[in-house]
Amino acid sequence: MNTASAAVAAAAVFVWLGMVLAISFLETPLKFRAPGVTIPVGLGIGRVVFRALNRVEIALALVTLAAIVAGRPSGTAAAFTAAVVIILAGQLTAIRPRLNRRSDRVLAGENLPRSTVHLYYIACEVAKVLGLAALGICLMTG
Repeated sequence: MNTASAAVAAAAVFVWLGMVLAISFLETPLKFRAPGVTIPVGLGIGRVVFRALNRVEIALALVTLAAIVAGRPSGTAAAFTAAVVIILAGQLTAIRPRLNRRSDRVLAGENLPRSTVHLYYIACEVAKVLGLAALGICLMTG
């Protein structure tokens, strides 16, 4: 892969990785521990934060894809890129809509049991973090 494309892709990947780690694994769990943050308030904040994160993720995925395609990647880099993009697409098309419908119901005052759909989202976040880390390392080591 050429150096410029690898550098652009690696920068996008590591920014993306940092954002997912900061939001999904730091901000989100801590938000519900803050004094006075109720479930409805936390859900409202979470929806706004994740909507913004997902938009940035789409932009970073597009930058990564463009740099990877332009740089003629190795098979390994192409596979990791495909994996993280597919995970993100799955989260946005299959999991997030279900979570949004559920949070709509909670925000409307329904008392619902804990959601297992969150576990699927978390599993995808873990897989995405591992894929992004592996892709970034692959891009940096050539």
